[in-house]
Amino acid sequence: MRLLIAEDDSALAEEIINTLKSEGFACDHASDGREGRFLSTEYDYDLAVIDLGLPEVDGITLIHELRAAGCQYPVLILTARSHWQDKVEGLEAGADDYLTKPFHPQELLARIHALLRRAHGVTSALAHYGPITLDTRAKAITVEGHPVELTGYEYNTLLYLALNSGKTISKSELTEHLYDQDFDRDSNVIEVFVGRLRKKLDPEGTLNPITTLRGLGYRFNLSPGKAEA
Repeated sequence: MRLLIAEDDSALAEEIINTLKSEGFACDHASDGREGRFLSTEYDYDLAVIDLGLPEVDGITLIHELRAAGCQYPVLILTARSHWQDKVEGLEAGADDYLTKPFHPQELLARIHALLRRAHGVTSALAHYGPITLDTRAKAITVEGHPVELTGYEYNTLLYLALNSGKTISKSELTEHLYDQDFDRDSNVIEVFVGRLRKKLDPEGTLNPITTLRGLGYRFNLSPGKAEA
């Protein structure tokens, strides 16, 4: 998942980005609202973390502009302001949640994970897709109750495809949303990850969780729902 972090405190921004990267997120940093506005027009994010007290363009204005431009991804407000009216103003501008400074990194992660799940219609940390269960809190996968070992890249690839179940996801979209590394989009890196996932999730070739659509990308075929009995 690719996140926009709009925070002018460089030390706090670095702490946030390091925390998020340790969880497998790709992050872009804007040190002021004007840069945040520019990045939001250049890239398709999964979530934005926005400080209300940004220079150049303040956080409330930036959120208004994102929503007016049609950006539908979740927005988490960071604010040092303790007054309830500031929080209400942020939520009414189009934010989805807020976090008051100072905060614990684990609370930030918990709120981000919850917003991302909610944005994709998943209400629990356990997401079920037929016999496949993703535990988004523990970053663990089971197939028919049996644990499956995945690398960090494989897990992130599977999670993005599963949360976008039924949609065709291009290789370039996967690259942009999942990886900070400057992968060559014409390379076979993504194909390797998807190939490994197929072998680990469906060694017998009976489930067909991921379809390759030649020239278009990939589609996760299993629909979200309750765990199978």
